[in-house]
Amino acid sequence: MNSVVLIGRLSRDPELRFVPASGMAVARLTLAVDKDLFGEKKQQAMSQGKPTADFINITVFGKSAENCANYLAKGSQCAVHGRISTGSYTTQSGEKRYTTDVIADKVEFIGAKGQNSNQSSQGRPVQPDSSFFDDFPDDDNDIFQPVDDEEIPF
Repeated sequence: MNSVVLIGRLSRDPELRFVPASGMAVARLTLAVDKDLFGEKKQQAMSQGKPTADFINITVFGKSAENCANYLAKGSQCAVHGRISTGSYTTQSGEKRYTTDVIADKVEFIGAKGQNSNQSSQGRPVQPDSSFFDDFPDDDNDIFQPVDDEEIPF
């Protein structure tokens, strides 16, 4: 079975192209996926200049490719479900190169770079509109009524 699931952040903006014959959209992404290093091992790898993430090439087709190009950017976090595809080609100098890519079946947008659930897209905290709270009574006793334990059916 050839199946892969990855979660990481884009290391560059997606590249969108269209196949000339069919007009199908093709997006290429590079996903930085953290290696499973923690504490001392991570510090040691960083001090030696070793990478603490793998950079994986992802190819997305069709409408998903267009969505990736429109809504993802460098630093965006996403999850990719797909399959591994290997290939090879010969350079102009005659050298043979091997490639490994992930062909994405599904891409889920998890979050954006530097964005939390309580921040706007510019990184500033989001403040709710003060009129939102006007419909709620000030006295909590009007909302909640005590319940006798004998009345609970379980």
